[in-house]
Amino acid sequence: MNGNDEIDRIQRRLAALREEVAKRIVGQSDVVEQLLVCLLCDGNALIESNPGLGKTTLVRTIAEATDLSFSRIQNTPDLMPADITGTEIIRESGGDREFVFERGPVFANLVLADEINRATPKTQAALLEAMQEKQVTTAGETRELPRPFFVLATQNPIDQEGTYPLPEAQTDRFLLKILVEYPSRDEEREIVDRYTTGAPDPSVDRVLSRDGLQRVQQLVRGMPIADDVRDDVIDLVRETRTDEDVEFGASPRASMGLVLAAKARAFLEGRSHVSWEDVEAMAHPVLRHRLIVDFRAEREGVTPDDVVSDLL
Repeated sequence: MNGNDEIDRIQRRLAALREEVAKRIVGQSDVVEQLLVCLLCDGNALIESNPGLGKTTLVRTIAEATDLSFSRIQNTPDLMPADITGTEIIRESGGDREFVFERGPVFANLVLADEINRATPKTQAALLEAMQEKQVTTAGETRELPRPFFVLATQNPIDQEGTYPLPEAQTDRFLLKILVEYPSRDEEREIVDRYTTGAPDPSVDRVLSRDGLQRVQQLVRGMPIADDVRDDVIDLVRETRTDEDVEFGASPRASMGLVLAAKARAFLEGRSHVSWEDVEAMAHPVLRHRLIVDFRAEREGVTPDDVVSDLL
């Protein structure tokens, strides 16, 4: 099989993956695309929405369709770091005692960290090493996490009582911040019809293996991007640091993330090169959580998305 045949085969499987997700998720095509981009880039995502919009169902469905092991962490203020990473326990066998490491829920390919802003900073920090280094250190020993490894964290923008906002150093570790909007009226009617009839949830077929996903990640990184498009991405990110409405702009990690996300979107669209359309589509989710709007602009109602739109 030559390179073009392999790419065509993988792109057909990615199209099939979208079809499998659509069996359970009505609409939300942009959200699905951005989550798949995140997986193709081997990155983490922060998903923000009001309750009841199917975030958990969406993540679980993607895990099933890609044969990834899945775990869910429900964050609460009393959650401890060891509850996430695992801890050593004493196990007795034949009269002997030994310390055995009991793995926590972070040891999965796809980790859903629900309401991450309800965890204390100490517990949030336990995810930081896992997200960035793909490993955890417990009891003085470093343990590798399974590959591929993703953290998809959710937060509710409504409830602020009893929450701990993520520090800037941690939000920067998320490749994308994805906003999930309410469905349209027709979509909501289809959701109601689909899930109130007593019929079982639609089954999902595995259409992409773990090895296949890692191969896609290699192909995405190797996709060519024109020098002028790359330079325009760099200029766009650099302008966030001098914009009059921005107190703190995006770091070079944002430049790398935007180039990589644009490559992944082009691959999902079945193209062999990156266009400026891909950059425009990914600029908001890559940059919105990396900009801090200054007090004056915030008082006037300017949001990070507004800044990115103006710069584009």
